[in-house]
Amino acid sequence: MKHYPLFLDLADQPVVVVGAGQVATRKIGTLRKAGARVTVISPIATPAIRRMKKITWLRRRYRTGDLRGARLVVAATDNLTVNERVCREAHRRRLLVNCVAPPAAGNFIVPSLARRGSLQIAISTGGANPALAKRMRQELEVFFRHRYPRHRGN
Repeated sequence: MKHYPLFLDLADQPVVVVGAGQVATRKIGTLRKAGARVTVISPIATPAIRRMKKITWLRRRYRTGDLRGARLVVAATDNLTVNERVCREAHRRRLLVNCVAPPAAGNFIVPSLARRGSLQIAISTGGANPALAKRMRQELEVFFRHRYPRHRGN
């Protein structure tokens, strides 16, 4: 087992997301649901990110030093060189960093997550087969739909 499963409390914790495309949009949504204080760094953003409330959007390119004070980092640009720079800074600062591409540059991966109320089931293939993890999540959500209502705990 290469990865240690973990659920992290990010309520009111500073998180930096570098990049603002479709992948970043999904990650930001999940981070916000967890209560994180999200700062997005990107000169452009998806319409969904532009409409988001309770995030800080720095409309510029990533600069060394941008991760200062962060608890967690997501490198989610479409530029491998930028993602690797973000990851190197995060590693120097001893931060948790998820790198969309190349995933090995980060020090954690984000599992597919099936949620029903307070029940959360994390599914991971260690990055080997994301489509399988997604399919398993969808099947679990159907399985738990009537057995565990959404309103419990959330």
